[in-house]
Amino acid sequence: MPQITRILETALYVEDLPRATAFYRDVLELNVMSAGPRMTSINAGQGSVLLLFKRGATTEGLTFATGWIPPHDGSGPAHFAFAIKAPDLEAWAARLDEHGVAVESRVEWSAGGVSLYFRDPDGHSVELATPGVWPTY
Repeated sequence: MPQITRILETALYVEDLPRATAFYRDVLELNVMSAGPRMTSINAGQGSVLLLFKRGATTEGLTFATGWIPPHDGSGPAHFAFAIKAPDLEAWAARLDEHGVAVESRVEWSAGGVSLYFRDPDGHSVELATPGVWPTY
């Protein structure tokens, strides 16, 4: 059986695309790879991509010269996690505080990992997680 190697893309649907892009670029210091009126692609590290879609802008799909992307959309708050190094945890907590981003929860996991949970401007639950959160991480 062929194996899946990793998640390549994670998509969030946002009301205000420039505001969401600024949050991930300025607060989390992620690099924007491309930006347009319906989507922003962001380098989320180690070959993974965070896609920010303007909510409702992808419900009809997209046809272009080499293919077609089927329709998709989402509503309500989603959750995802960024992997961080354990020694960087407190620096991340301080950075969030400097930008007025409240840490909603801090969890210390039995395997030694620690997670910080906070909200992005659209209410999505974002997690910064150190090794020891999952058996695979």
